[in-house]
Parts: sequence; C-alpha cells; structure tokens
Amino acid sequence: MFHPEGPGLRELVVQALSSVERGYDLLAPKFDRTPFRTPDSVLRACAGVLERLGPFTEGLDLCCGTGAGLGVLARVCRAGVTGVDFSAGMLAVARERVPGTRGRPGPRTAFVRADARALPFAEAFDLVVSFGALGHFLPRELPVLFGQVRSVLRPGGCFALPVLAPPRPSSPAFWALLGFDAVMRVRNAVWRPPFVMYYRAFRFGDVWRELERAGFGVELYPLEELGRRGDGSPRARLLVARRLP
Repeated sequence: MFHPEGPGLRELVVQALSSVERGYDLLAPKFDRTPFRTPDSVLRACAGVLERLGPFTEGLDLCCGTGAGLGVLARVCRAGVTGVDFSAGMLAVARERVPGTRGRPGPRTAFVRADARALPFAEAFDLVVSFGALGHFLPRELPVLFGQVRSVLRPGGCFALPVLAPPRPSSPAFWALLGFDAVMRVRNAVWRPPFVMYYRAFRFGDVWRELERAGFGVELYPLEELGRRGDGSPRARLLVARRLP
C-alpha cells in the first residue's frame, strides 16, 4: 500500500500518537506516497463533472493538504484558486508542488492556513471542493463545518465532494476500514491529544440531511470513469450541494 519512499512504520506510529495538526506536519513531506492521498483517477473524474457544471470564477479547496485537489479547481475556475489547511507542513509542500506559485506558470493560486470550522473568508467563492477531509470531523461538528462552507460561498455557489460506494461486508476492504476505525477509537480513548480520522464515522444520509439543514440543495452525479458495481450502481458519485437563497 505504501510507496518505498513513503513513511516507515515508526514514522506512522509517531504521527498517530500526535495531534492531527502535528501529525500531518510530520507526514507532509511523504504524504503523496501514501494511500491517504486522493487517487488521480478520482480527481480526474470529479473535474470532468465540474467542467460540465461550470465554469466557475473562484474556487476553494477545503483541507487541501499537499494540493492534489487544486488541479481540479485550476481546470474549472477562471480567476483563481485557494487552498486552505490547518497544517503548516502540508501547505509548505503544496506551495512547492502546485503550479502558479513561486513565479511558475499556471492560474493564480493562494494558500491560507486556517481551521475549516472557522474560515477567514466572506462570500468569496462560487465553488468549494473537498477530497477525503470529512473523516477528520466528528458527526456533531457537521453543522458548524457545513455552515462555514455556506458562509464562504456566493449565492448559488457549489460545494462538491466525491462519495465512494461503501465496500460490501464480504470484502476485505470493509473489514480493513472497520478495523482502522476501531483502532483509532481505542487510541483516542486512552491517549491525548486525540487524532480524529475515521473512515466510517458518517452515514451518507446524515451528510445529506445536515447539508439540507445548512441551506443547500443536494444533487448526485455518477463518476462513470470509475466504473460500476455488479448491481449496476456507480462505484462513486460526486455530491454537489448548491447554496440556496
């Protein structure tokens, strides 16, 4: 699962016993060589859907990490893109790797260090994306998180995130994710500071309901490039929540 140049077992243990912020600061230089980075296939599929819904003017990558999702925004946003994350280490890597920074060619790109639960923007964006970040928030934090997303979107703006079909109980992936979450819950029960990262913390219906409560209209678009399951349902969809008046 890990690239030979990725983090070793000791590095992962040190990260897991740190706070979320400190853990990602430590992991940042090798993050793109771990399975935690959103695959390029998912990013390309999301960009394809957003191109059909756009174009957009200003885009925000929420919890941008090392900047993988900023390439999606660069394809669909005409004026500029912004990455926000609370890990200084992740942002430092993103600044080095993303075109448009340090004088290199590309769209206007900016980075801001901030907590997603207290975003320092007004109604500045017409598209917000997030890739793999929901696992860092507890269910009780969804109203605040989605309220913040709505507050930075212009009227009619969109919040988009990919949603993968859950693995079936008969698959190894189902038990691997269940085991990971169980280990993290035990770790957080006995060790401080907590490290919030869960793969199965939310039911899809809960996310949909909280988005509607926050003032969004929600739609789903199949990511056809990622294929379909045996029953014909998409393996992944793009959830697009549009800010209502």
